[in-house]
Amino acid sequence: MRVLVTGGAGFIGSHYVRQVLSGAYPTLGDAEVVVLDKLTYAGNEANLAPVADSPRLRFVRGDICDTAVVTEHMRGVDLVVHFAAESHVDRSILGSADFVLTNVLGTQTLLQAALEAEVGKFVHVSTDEVYGSIQDGSWTEDHVLEPNSPYSASKASSDLIARSYSRTHGLPVCVTRCSNNYGPYQFPEKVIPLFVTNLLDGRKVPLYGDGLNVRDWLHVDDHCHGIQLVADGGRAGEIYNIGGGTELTNKELTGRLLEAAGAGWEMVEPVADRKGHDRRYSVDIGKISAELGYAPRVSFEDGLAGTVRWYADNRAWWEPLKGRAALGTS
Repeated sequence: MRVLVTGGAGFIGSHYVRQVLSGAYPTLGDAEVVVLDKLTYAGNEANLAPVADSPRLRFVRGDICDTAVVTEHMRGVDLVVHFAAESHVDRSILGSADFVLTNVLGTQTLLQAALEAEVGKFVHVSTDEVYGSIQDGSWTEDHVLEPNSPYSASKASSDLIARSYSRTHGLPVCVTRCSNNYGPYQFPEKVIPLFVTNLLDGRKVPLYGDGLNVRDWLHVDDHCHGIQLVADGGRAGEIYNIGGGTELTNKELTGRLLEAAGAGWEMVEPVADRKGHDRRYSVDIGKISAELGYAPRVSFEDGLAGTVRWYADNRAWWEPLKGRAALGTS
């Protein structure tokens, strides 16, 4: 079996690759893994170092918008897991062209190549941000899409392109929509690694607005487990929410990170709120739980403690990246 993983040198994609090659997913026990990654600022081959010597891994540096490259490496593929995306909201506000190009055109390029190669399953990894903001309750998969940032709008567009290839061409596509991920190897522009690494360096952390924006936190290992459940048994043409079940305000999250780092609130620097900042995200995971048996397995307490330890123990990984990280929180 051959699996093509786009964005496999990024945070979530590399975790998935490491899990596949370490035997975490029995259905992929002997699978060859082809990683296709452009290695933009957030892509890092060092993320694959633990499995770099595996004879089952092949790394290809390439752009998902490049039809020739995509077509070449789609041949013989049984499963596509599509992580590759421009994903940072603040960067999309500053300039959205790369987001539209990669997330929309790149996804369409992959889908067309997968159709022509008669790929057996295509899992398109998306985000809960496509739903917009919700005051009460949780989104189910049939909720209207109301994205509020250029990033989430580009992801919503890619979801619709993926759906169209399923409905029009019969390509066996599943879409997953996850809540906020955290864990080791996350590029230090996102809120948890940004705050942790700042605090480890004795630097203040930026907290947007009143700090009351709410996010649901999902450990990357639970996310990838959910993705594999969808790859194994998800119904073609369906959408599956993947959530972590821990909703916190950004202020509450900041408090937990300060406590983990042994720091006080004097290390927090309030900053102006982000434009169009969504107030609350919350996904309903009833569908994936009922159909595929998904449930979060990593408690937030254990996951956060492990993540903080990882950054404390791996300065050599993140210190060179800090200069490339943009100021931003979730």
